Amino acid sequence: MSEHVPHEDPDPDDPTGDSFEEIVGAETDRDPDLAVIEAGSRTLRTQAGPPEGDGIPARPQDPETDRALREVESELLARWPETKLDPSLVRVEALMDLLGEPQRAYPSIHITGTNGKTSTARMIEGLLTAFELRAGRYTSPHVQSITERISLDGAPVAPEKFIETYRDIKPYVDMVDSTQEHRLSFFEVLTGMAYAAFADAPVDVAVVEVGMGGSWDATNVIDGQVAVVTPIDLDHTNRLGGTPGEIAREKAGIVKEGATVVLAQQPVDAAQVLLKKAVEVDATVARAGMEFGVVSREVAVGGQLLTLRGLGGEYPELFLPLHGAHQAQNAAVALAAVEAFFGIGSEHARTLDAETIRTAFASVVSPGRMEVVRRSPTVVLDAAHNPAGARAAAAAVSEAFSFSRLVGVVGPSGEKDVRGLLEAFEPVFAEVVVTRNSTHRAMDVDELAAIAVEVFGQDRVQVEPRLDDALEEAITLAEEEGEFSGAGVLVTGSVITVGEARLLMRRG
Repeated sequence: MSEHVPHEDPDPDDPTGDSFEEIVGAETDRDPDLAVIEAGSRTLRTQAGPPEGDGIPARPQDPETDRALREVESELLARWPETKLDPSLVRVEALMDLLGEPQRAYPSIHITGTNGKTSTARMIEGLLTAFELRAGRYTSPHVQSITERISLDGAPVAPEKFIETYRDIKPYVDMVDSTQEHRLSFFEVLTGMAYAAFADAPVDVAVVEVGMGGSWDATNVIDGQVAVVTPIDLDHTNRLGGTPGEIAREKAGIVKEGATVVLAQQPVDAAQVLLKKAVEVDATVARAGMEFGVVSREVAVGGQLLTLRGLGGEYPELFLPLHGAHQAQNAAVALAAVEAFFGIGSEHARTLDAETIRTAFASVVSPGRMEVVRRSPTVVLDAAHNPAGARAAAAAVSEAFSFSRLVGVVGPSGEKDVRGLLEAFEPVFAEVVVTRNSTHRAMDVDELAAIAVEVFGQDRVQVEPRLDDALEEAITLAEEEGEFSGAGVLVTGSVITVGEARLLMRRG
């Protein structure tokens, strides 16, 4: 196990500008959940910048707009962070009442689960858009920019729209704050902004991802006519429960009277809870592996080729530009959700237009999910942050890339099952570089290193407290095998870590 000596101060003539420490220091004035490193102390030998249409906006170029957006972020960060919960919908319901119930202005598809929610939401949005519906999408957390969380017409809202929406609802937020024991939280205000923006657009349908859980999540003031439950596993156990069944009880709260519930494959105890809730509220159930599912999949250049069975029939030769069996399952869930939204499988016995489905899936992007950000050596980003997500990522990277040697860069949050996450990656990582992101939630590097040594052995663990150093070290280790060796790097452990790494690697 080794640790590099910290770098000297950067050259003032260096065109990369600010030092890593200065960037992180500047960001401490913002909510750690909102902050990302906006520059690096060096370019990390990157090649090209981000591809067009990757769904991740940069900071506003106009200084005044950037200043206004930072002010909004600062006001939001002064509230309870989204990691602090109060099991009540009272505050967000009061806000919705003052805003005129904007969430009733459009039908919605509500998504919960442990892993795969954001990717599934992006696929659902893409499918709805392909069928010429105006969709709004609300997801969390963001990878780099807070504006990613609210999407209209398949793209994050413009900074100007984000600022305008916040200012429009702020008087009502203040009114609720003045009447409640606790002020509205960061996530509650953002939820109000999303619902108001969707009503103002207006959208034909809203695709809404829960923040955490279901019953008491701020998003649960909607009555989704389709409820989607992606795979449930152990995460946030201190808040949601210690077994999949206990966690499912909270997540089942999004299943409303007479809705259609689309279930990904679930652990037995979770499935029992969800099915019981469906019976109680007279919801129609569509289950992966029963009413719909993946018929076949094969690895293809840049993704995979699928045949999916939907609620109305089969859809062959669907190219999905995302890697891993878990993304194929997410695609099947997304397709079934959209079919259910259109009444297929209950009211209508037909299939959707297959060519439109192909077009929609072929254009799906999911930043930070098995995303390649550099070649030679290949650097892949994946936001896996719990053991189930890590197992899926390990399987996907092994299947899609066939690296001769894979170096991991891992920077998790301290409250996660870090040992379980590392154990899931141990079979595929030749070496691991442990590090941390810039937020207060990041796990202490020394504690992380101690666990990593127990899992990997001392000779396979490197320690780099700074993320830019960790990326540099991992790339160097991958390059040791030679230019044509086929070695790669996987950066993982947290959405925040991936977002910061993405910025560092993309500033070519």
